[in-house]
Amino acid sequence: MMKQGVFSLNNLIYINQDKLEFHLTNGHISYIMKVMPKIKQLESVYFGKAVHVRDDLHNLDEYEPGSGCQIFPNTGIASLEHRRQEYPTYGSTDFRKPAFEIKYEDGDKISNFQYDSYQVLDGTPFYKDMPHVRYADDAATLVILLKDQYSDLELKLNYTIFPDIDIIVRNAEFFNPGKNAYHILSAKSASLDLPTSNYDLVTLNGAWARERHVNRTPLRPGIQEIGSVRGATGHIHDPFIALADKNTTQNLGNVIGITLMYSGNHQETIDVNTYGTTRMMTGINDADFDWILEPMSNFVTPQAVVSFSDKGFNGLSHNYHDLIRDHIIEKHWQNPKRPVLINNWEATYYDFNEEKLVKLAKEAKDIGCDLFVLDDGWFGHRTTDSGSMGDWEVDKDKLPDGLDHLVNRIHDLDMKFGLWFEPEALSKDTDLYKGHNSWLLGNNKKHLSQGRNQYLVDFANPVAVNFLFKKMSKIIDKIHPDYIKWDMNRNITEPYSNYLPKEEQGEVFHRYILGVYHLYQMLTEKYPDILFESCAGGGGRYDLAMFYYAPQAWTSDDTDAYERWQIQTGTSYVYPPAIMGSHVSIVPNHQTGRVTPLHSRVNIAIFGTYGYEFDLTKLSPDEKEELKKGTKQLRHFHDLIFKGDFYRLEPSNPNHGAWEVNSKDKKHAVVCYFYGLSEPNHGYYHVKLAGLDPNQLYEVNGKRKLYGDELMNIGLPLTEDFRGHEDDYWSQAKTDFDTKIFELKAINE
Repeated sequence: MMKQGVFSLNNLIYINQDKLEFHLTNGHISYIMKVMPKIKQLESVYFGKAVHVRDDLHNLDEYEPGSGCQIFPNTGIASLEHRRQEYPTYGSTDFRKPAFEIKYEDGDKISNFQYDSYQVLDGTPFYKDMPHVRYADDAATLVILLKDQYSDLELKLNYTIFPDIDIIVRNAEFFNPGKNAYHILSAKSASLDLPTSNYDLVTLNGAWARERHVNRTPLRPGIQEIGSVRGATGHIHDPFIALADKNTTQNLGNVIGITLMYSGNHQETIDVNTYGTTRMMTGINDADFDWILEPMSNFVTPQAVVSFSDKGFNGLSHNYHDLIRDHIIEKHWQNPKRPVLINNWEATYYDFNEEKLVKLAKEAKDIGCDLFVLDDGWFGHRTTDSGSMGDWEVDKDKLPDGLDHLVNRIHDLDMKFGLWFEPEALSKDTDLYKGHNSWLLGNNKKHLSQGRNQYLVDFANPVAVNFLFKKMSKIIDKIHPDYIKWDMNRNITEPYSNYLPKEEQGEVFHRYILGVYHLYQMLTEKYPDILFESCAGGGGRYDLAMFYYAPQAWTSDDTDAYERWQIQTGTSYVYPPAIMGSHVSIVPNHQTGRVTPLHSRVNIAIFGTYGYEFDLTKLSPDEKEELKKGTKQLRHFHDLIFKGDFYRLEPSNPNHGAWEVNSKDKKHAVVCYFYGLSEPNHGYYHVKLAGLDPNQLYEVNGKRKLYGDELMNIGLPLTEDFRGHEDDYWSQAKTDFDTKIFELKAINE
């Protein structure tokens, strides 16, 4: 497709070289920007639903002088405060938050990065030490090179577009080819200026055991911001923000989302100025960040994933889900079925021996489990959560014959074996600390706080990271586990690295998470067939970057069915069920004390990587039979749930909820309906489905036969026809937090 003055090498990126205008489009979305004349900085023109590729953009020009400071007086060029910019700078007529800030040798912080050139590359950028989007040979990347007029510094802005996913991946690369060092005080991954503020802001917020609840609030003038300074993405704020039109629903309306591929301190900012323009930014948190850009070195920001949907929040989620499953998760783990696991934690906590574990494994095998996971407490002298963190040697009091003997007995049951580690944790009663006390993160001359009675290893120190790699490898090579759960149960306090010099202490947080990535990289490269699951006190480090290494993550330490419905609903805005650790546990629930029906715990848990978290030896025969059915149900729906399109539905009763997953060919679907609190004398319930073929006839649970258009416009009836057997209606069991599963199969008329 060629336009006068415009050319494209790949039908994804169109360029007017004379006017320096750039249009990225895949026919579904358009991302348009241009170089501002004289200023030579990048101006944002448009991001949203695809528009025509024009020969030039002069019909979209807006250049009213406006009030305020002028960069060039008497030129008719408005100040940057009035312009929508791609990567706004600090301190030069724009009084909003900048995307970056650099301190020069004389203490000055004013930069002037101007357009120099561009490149169009096939595929996506590759970063050896940072998680990145991958497996996308059919994608294209526009690279804009900017050069600072006050130094030798160079800045590359990367924009990757995909032919089949409505996403733009952005990040920035700073390079210092000169002889002087500079301090990067802020470096965001992406900034997006939008022409209006008539949006609702959507964020995913919470705390430990109640992560990623959905919050929606109107924008207001000024700054609205979320983030983390905990050294991890954190339970409190997911690194995701979305701006939705006021009328946007799950299936209708426009929404723009940005999420960050990073596991450390993050910051998401909405800045609405006095002219009603909205700036949307994400990246590494500015707090306690000071990166020294040495001569001949570069600094790469994490990738930001920007998406647009005109099909509501579900459309936005589909974009993210497809990207994660196809372009972030390691290819080796994209297709294999996930094992059904039993984790011993809530069954035994620290009180176990080999016989108790094997007995639990046999019960798990009987209900269909494939994988036995030994959690915390197998090492050192760990009988409580105080001590032993860092001494990764088996506790011979609990396992006198060693881990390998236990593993062999589990394998003899034709089950896989998994092991829990928390490599970042450190206790002062360990040989690791006594031999390497300088590896503790924090200044030993000052008071250091604890989290879960433990400290942290300084992962900014590559010697410490390599030591842990060798220590873990020794255990792995001896017992040959099939699965590893990597936990991290505390945040960073009193940040200080005994390894780094004093002038580099502003780099501790970022270098720490790079150390985490490095250990993950070494382990997954050496042991590609081990299934890794990430965890951080539940969902405390739940982000795109973690899924680059571990194809699944423990979604929350809260396994209560009611809480999990809310947590997994919010989580699904960005993350697909295929990566959500979701298990069935005992009642009363250990986190909430709530009692929920066993079938509801099963029905909710199958929408994730499924397993069990309680003492199966204490269950009744009826409960075991129900769990056997649950395991079979998971296996029946596994591929559909893991590979299909996930929808959050909007039932007629606002106190209820519903999930739906459709196969890509729209021939098979499953719906989970959640009733919440039981209601007496209620009316008829129904829910409108989504994403079906309107002309296809579907059979629902082998009974009703309804067309797709009926199911999407009239709705799925949730009540049955009791004519002729009314007594069955009055005698049916009623319970709070009830759920029902509906299976839809395409049939011929």
